[in-house]
Amino acid sequence: MRVKQTLILAPTLVSLFLLQSYFWVPTFEDQVKGDPGRLIRYIETSIGDASILNPTLAADSASAAINGLVFDGLIDRDLDLSFRGRLAESWDIFEEAYLVVDETQRLPDGSAVTADRLVRHLERARAAGNPALRLVEKIEIVPGGSRVEQIEVAAPGGTPSKPHKRKVQVTVHQPPRLKFTQREVDQDFFIKLNRLLGGYADRIDPTRFVEAVEPVVTPEKAAALVPPTEHNPVVLFQLRKGVLFHDGHEFDSRDVQFTYEVITVPENLSPRVPDFEPVKAVKPLGRYTVKIIYKRLFEPGFQSWGMGILPEHLLNRQRLSEEAIRLGRDPNNFSVRDSGFNRAPIGTGPFRFSEWKTDQYIRLTRFEDYWEGAPNLHQYLFRIIPDPLTAELTFYAGTSDAYGAQPHQVERLKDDPRFQSFSRLGLGYSYIGYNMRRPIFQDVRVRRALGMAINIQEIIDYVLYGQAERTTGPYPKQTDFYNPAVKSFPYDPEGALRLLAEAGWTRNADGWLEKDGQPLAFTLITNAGNEIRKAVMVVAQNAWRRLGIKVETLSMEWAVFINERVDKGDFDALILGWAMGLDADLYQIFHSSQTGHFQLNFVGYKNPRSDALMVRIRQEYNHERQVAMARDLHRLIAQDQPYTFLFVRKSVMLLDRKVVRMVRDGDDTPRYLPIVPDKLGGITFHFNQWLKTAQPVLTAN
Repeated sequence: MRVKQTLILAPTLVSLFLLQSYFWVPTFEDQVKGDPGRLIRYIETSIGDASILNPTLAADSASAAINGLVFDGLIDRDLDLSFRGRLAESWDIFEEAYLVVDETQRLPDGSAVTADRLVRHLERARAAGNPALRLVEKIEIVPGGSRVEQIEVAAPGGTPSKPHKRKVQVTVHQPPRLKFTQREVDQDFFIKLNRLLGGYADRIDPTRFVEAVEPVVTPEKAAALVPPTEHNPVVLFQLRKGVLFHDGHEFDSRDVQFTYEVITVPENLSPRVPDFEPVKAVKPLGRYTVKIIYKRLFEPGFQSWGMGILPEHLLNRQRLSEEAIRLGRDPNNFSVRDSGFNRAPIGTGPFRFSEWKTDQYIRLTRFEDYWEGAPNLHQYLFRIIPDPLTAELTFYAGTSDAYGAQPHQVERLKDDPRFQSFSRLGLGYSYIGYNMRRPIFQDVRVRRALGMAINIQEIIDYVLYGQAERTTGPYPKQTDFYNPAVKSFPYDPEGALRLLAEAGWTRNADGWLEKDGQPLAFTLITNAGNEIRKAVMVVAQNAWRRLGIKVETLSMEWAVFINERVDKGDFDALILGWAMGLDADLYQIFHSSQTGHFQLNFVGYKNPRSDALMVRIRQEYNHERQVAMARDLHRLIAQDQPYTFLFVRKSVMLLDRKVVRMVRDGDDTPRYLPIVPDKLGGITFHFNQWLKTAQPVLTAN
């Protein structure tokens, strides 16, 4: 409201500001005349500055934009979103599975179990074509041994939320194990193997192998120390030879191992820890091969290797100690997070760091020795312009090369001949979530009725100017995991009333719905400062009140909304959104084990069938099987409606018409090609081929 008053009371001041902003920006033609290098300089704007230029430590989008140009990962995705090699030329995914040899048991033929007999029994079954061993390439015996470990146990005192702990020393007598090398990961391997061996694995008692002075070792702790069975998925990366860091040092397997170690060191406070916690070990096998061993089945872990790789020779302990001493710091308390590297990074990416003026700009220059060939652009400039209006005007004048159009601008700008426009459907979605701990939301008919009462298409048309699409479930629409067979609930207020009547809610004399003398009443909350969510809240409240539901609304500051309401489950219903990834794992958001305070299933959704699917999905390495299960999960969640799934927003990126791709034919003749979006609508896949021409040129398809 204050902004509107300013526009009304002081139009001259506003006009003057607009004129000053416009004439402060030189035209593109003036730029080229004064600096021909403008044609090989790409300028991007951002409302905020980067925070830290280190891919293992950064968690904001501005930093990610720079890190993605300075650093390469082992893999990334192609135009169709399939994985492709970058610093890794190729990879193989297989499994090393382990089975404890328990000599107190007998084989199905009645003979006592020994490691040799167990191997011979299984080899005969494999030779006979038993399906349980279909993927097994080799069976080996791993000798046992004893080791001493410390385990944590409960101590007197403390509270349920903060129990006291103490450490106890135990001796682990590790029995021999059989190691099965399988050409694929099979999450059902031990189920089938156990069936072949007559329930052998179920009878293994891990407590027999753990010795302690006092009886503190529970079966669960013993099984963690001596797992009867163990899945160890393996990714074997073959690295690209001859790749150079920007300082000329060659990249190799030690850099991959070091990058993983940086993430796992607690004092570095890496936000990447959850992605890499399932990793058991990273082992260089020579200079150009690295073996990643996982301690459990976790298929989403593979995509984490798209993160940029750090240079070990610049950040190892010796180099950090030397830097700490130069700065007068204690080397023992100086971590990668403290290093000046994070303000002047060195990677293997297509652009090398040049300059960073805080809250003004970051300048990168092309890396002439980039392994894939130097980019066409010689310079990349990341300008920080917090004011959206100024950012818009700089784009119109040609002082920046791209602009994210606002929903209300799309119709006006998408056909402007000066620009190329690219529409992109977001990966995230907006929703209304219902706290299923509240009795009124425990009946699925109520949740479905609430969704049917809202005209979501009207929100898309009039609040979002048509720049959104309906969505029916928890997966991004562009992925294979989204189930297109699941239909949206219709806008049907009368049908909603019938569902509520079936659930026992009827109108009282005052027109409000009630059941057993209690009104159907709740509060809908969201965060302040988000105009779209505010509009959705008003539309939903009006729609529900027309049905006879008493709905109050409340907006609150973001930190209070998240910390006091969402994280603690203290709400009835809320409006929020998820920014999703490209994998099929929904465990943290919808699994029943994730419903506690500060966990992400804050609506308290619980369904045993969904739980089972989520566990199997994150353990499935076969894409086709994973897709089938994910689509079943989509259907189940859509039926249960813990959320009213609202919409996925679109974004439109405008690019100067003079920006094109340029490649050279065999005779070095330049050929100009159009910018090609990937499956998500992103336009930077061929960024290293981009160039800016003095005038728009015809491009060949």
